[in-house]
Amino acid sequence: MPSKFTKDFKETIVELYKSGKTAPELSREYGVSTQLIYLWVKESKKSIDDVMESEELKALRKEVQQLKIENEILKKATAIFAKKV
Repeated sequence: MPSKFTKDFKETIVELYKSGKTAPELSREYGVSTQLIYLWVKESKKSIDDVMESEELKALRKEVQQLKIENEILKKATAIFAKKV
């Protein structure tokens, strides 16, 4: 079932809601049900959370790679010092 509301319209409603307008005010002003407004707000939050999780995952992977490299360096240094003793 295609939506009769554009993505831009939904984003505008969500931004207005986040800026302090209530769902009933927006409902009256734009002719959208309050339930639909709450749904759009919830979906918007989920999208933001997904992006943040994705960025966090990328950062964690980079950190793991760096730690692996450092671990290898430490292993080699330990082997060198063990030979000298």
